[in-house]
Amino acid sequence: MDVAFRKIDIDVYDEDALQDSELYEADSRDPAQVLGDARARQASVRSLLAKNDIAGALTAILENAPYGPNVEDAKTMSLQSLLTVLNSTKSTEIPAVIKSLSMDSQDTLMKYLYKGMAMSGWADSNASVLLSWHEKLTEIAGTGCIVRTMTDRRTV
Repeated sequence: MDVAFRKIDIDVYDEDALQDSELYEADSRDPAQVLGDARARQASVRSLLAKNDIAGALTAILENAPYGPNVEDAKTMSLQSLLTVLNSTKSTEIPAVIKSLSMDSQDTLMKYLYKGMAMSGWADSNASVLLSWHEKLTEIAGTGCIVRTMTDRRTV
């Protein structure tokens, strides 16, 4: 029995099919510029963490998050910086830090949390931290944050 027909992407042949590029605005910045911005944010996060400014470090990462298809290195660098901030935050400080974020930043944080959970090997190092942040973020931002994150086509 031949089942190869099930592997054919029929949307390629449909001119009315929606493309990801039609659903949201692409990042207008050059991929090299996005990577440079991510490196600058990473250095900024290190200096803010040295000053024990967790909220400032988290805000620095979540503003102008890298979106788009050609910026994987910047996305990875931003995720690593975020995980550094999350791991260095005491569990008693988490609610205050989350409350200081805007709604858009809370949604972006949820995207990063899900991306961290989707990484291979996440259970080894960051499972409890990511789940703890997810719990606190859901308590403060509500389930609407999860819905907005799941329906947004822009991925971090």
